Amino acid sequence: MKKPELLSPAGSMESLKAAIEAGADAVYLGGKSFGARVFSNNFTNDELIEAFTYAHKYGVKVYVTANTLINESSVDEFMEYITFLYKNNADAVIIQDIGMMDLIRKTYPLFPVHASTQMHIHNLDGVKLVESLGLERVVLARETSIEKLAFIKENSNIELEVFIHGALCISYSGECLMSSLIGGRSGNKGSCAGCCRQKYNLISNGEKVNTDEYLLSTKDLSTVEYIGELIDLGITSFKIEGRMKSPEYVYMVTSLYREAIDSYMDSKKVHVNTEKFKKLTKLFNREFTKGFLFNEENDKITSSLRPNHLGIEIGKVISNEAGVIGIQLFDSLHLQDGIRILDKEDFGFTVTTMFYNHKKVDMAYKNDVVYIPSNISPTLLSKVVKTTDYLLNKEINESLKNLTRKVPINGSIEAFIGSPLKLTIEGITVTGSVVEQAKNQPITKERVLEQVSKLGDTIYKFNNLDIAMDESIFISIKEINELRRSAITKLEEKSLKGIPFKKETYTVTLPDFEKTKNYTCLISKPSEYNLLEYLPFSKLYFESEAFFDINDERKVLKTDIVMDSYKEKDNILTSELGGIGNNFTDYSLNVTNSYSVAFLHSHNVSLVTLSLELTYEEIKELIISYEKRYKKHPNLEVIVYGRFLAMTSKFNLNKLYNVTDTHLQDRFKNMYPIVIKNDLMHIYNYEVKDLTNNSYFDLGINSIRFQVFDEKDTTFIKKNLF
Repeated sequence: MKKPELLSPAGSMESLKAAIEAGADAVYLGGKSFGARVFSNNFTNDELIEAFTYAHKYGVKVYVTANTLINESSVDEFMEYITFLYKNNADAVIIQDIGMMDLIRKTYPLFPVHASTQMHIHNLDGVKLVESLGLERVVLARETSIEKLAFIKENSNIELEVFIHGALCISYSGECLMSSLIGGRSGNKGSCAGCCRQKYNLISNGEKVNTDEYLLSTKDLSTVEYIGELIDLGITSFKIEGRMKSPEYVYMVTSLYREAIDSYMDSKKVHVNTEKFKKLTKLFNREFTKGFLFNEENDKITSSLRPNHLGIEIGKVISNEAGVIGIQLFDSLHLQDGIRILDKEDFGFTVTTMFYNHKKVDMAYKNDVVYIPSNISPTLLSKVVKTTDYLLNKEINESLKNLTRKVPINGSIEAFIGSPLKLTIEGITVTGSVVEQAKNQPITKERVLEQVSKLGDTIYKFNNLDIAMDESIFISIKEINELRRSAITKLEEKSLKGIPFKKETYTVTLPDFEKTKNYTCLISKPSEYNLLEYLPFSKLYFESEAFFDINDERKVLKTDIVMDSYKEKDNILTSELGGIGNNFTDYSLNVTNSYSVAFLHSHNVSLVTLSLELTYEEIKELIISYEKRYKKHPNLEVIVYGRFLAMTSKFNLNKLYNVTDTHLQDRFKNMYPIVIKNDLMHIYNYEVKDLTNNSYFDLGINSIRFQVFDEKDTTFIKKNLF
């Protein structure tokens, strides 16, 4: 049973050091550009070099997120960044963009590439595809169940990485356009506005049916109790989410899972340190779920009370007079703790003054009644929660001031008369002078071991040190010390060596397509087909296999973004990477540059639908670049009209509330239709997009698509197109 890698988040240098001190085997982080967490501190290029050097001394790998979609104008800058990462010893780069994945693999064949969870790989077909392309690892979609995970592991050879703790997206990663459609902030570009953490009402048949308002806000994933099951499957890497979290959080969550993994490897039993888990809960929690990974029930995925840190309950308000709040404590409270009083409106603040028995105190305890001056007026019996624990943060920070992690090493010493003294540490051998017979007092075996073991303030410690030597020999202490220092220096130098640099020329073989002016249409109901069948569409995309009873040579089946497998890949509009073949690809493959188009065309995709997030000018630039580079014309489709899909989720609000005919209603009273298809919840944008005024055919687009959500759309199409 191979020990899995524990992979921790590092949003800053402080978090990186905290993760390493707590026992991480690897960390992932982002630079100032191209990462999916633009609001994290992230690392400058100089800081990245510092991070690589620091981590590698401890034998810790560093994976860099470059997992945003790349527009045509950014490709050169992106590849300059990748070259920088490669030359400065990043251990791998995490990629979402399929075009950049292909470009990196062909340009730098030795540089490891990991498929980001944003690439939305969730089935064996997708895993086998990226494996065939030479990727080293795939980060599977967080909705992938442990049963499917076992199947994928059994039938593939690529490294698999899964999330084990932290924040969850309610939507399938890489497939959420809600933030982009509403506010122009793209989650695929790293600037998600967190629409799922906002307030909504659920409207069914015109009536509000919800009580709490944060309907799409997920609980945090926690799988520490089940970690043994994942170890038994042979999963390569266990990933903790949290690049936006504090160093204290990173330290505690890494330490918790380090202990759990080590305990299972030692005894086949998972030890969950309940004290550490409680501390972690104090640092941050939205309540916890075992997630879709372990088949959590639908009603245990979200936390509709509030989207931020819930804290832990420590008391209740028992008085509120003359600007002083009286709180009955259920747990301890210290000055500089952060608390929140949960009322009709939450009140949050840091405790700077506190009275107990008419005296100012720094600390109060369970069952004490304390009085805190404040200008707020909470309702009596309101719940009080602690959101920041001053003493806990102080405890962790004290630990991080005195870093104690050591790198275990193995070594051996050979000292035989007539042969050079030899010291070997982790495969590095250094030799000294020829060993001589002792003339007076010989050196003992114990003294040799003692001197070699003196690693002082280095980060190393001997796990095992063997010695083979003759009796009655002389070796100077000075020489032993010099050999030890030389070996350790070479060991440090070895740890900083990166992957051999190799650069090749990017090439691809592509078909050439004729320029056309076609119209296509996506329909979901037979009644819509009946209204449009006579119109001259070149293709009709049907969302249900039931439509295949219709005898129309234009019909193409549109698959959902989640498919277990593909029996055949002909005549389908595929929505995810595992389905590409002799077919067409939908906008959900997030094609934003000419390299992605070329990748798909080179894999027998005959028609590529571009991302909904591209502007008219960006599409123009993409086509110009494609034709200039490849001397061929691409076969591209754009969607110009329809109610666009904002997100797809495995979570089901209709099932949770046992209702049908539903809409989400945001705080601006906008209504987002909810449609359940294939046991997935599809949330559509509140407005219909109409881009029909753009002259896409003039750019070289071959196909323009209309999407029908209801019969009103058929009226628009008949009136404005034909």
